[in-house]
Amino acid sequence: MQTTHWQKSTFSGDSSNCVYVAAPAPGTLHLRESDEPDIILATTPDILRSLIRTLKGNLSRDFADPVSS
Repeated sequence: MQTTHWQKSTFSGDSSNCVYVAAPAPGTLHLRESDEPDIILATTPDILRSLIRTLKGNLSRDFADPVSS
């Protein structure tokens, strides 16, 4: 049985709420959160890259154009 090597995200810092990533096979990524380590999200590098770019774009847009109340 192969052991999965999990790496803590550098963005987690010293926080106790951490995100971990593993690459169990070529073209596959697994993600998990320290609070729920038994729940694993499987994805590909391309899909994760697209998600991160989308989130960063939306975050930048939200701060650039704040909605006034």
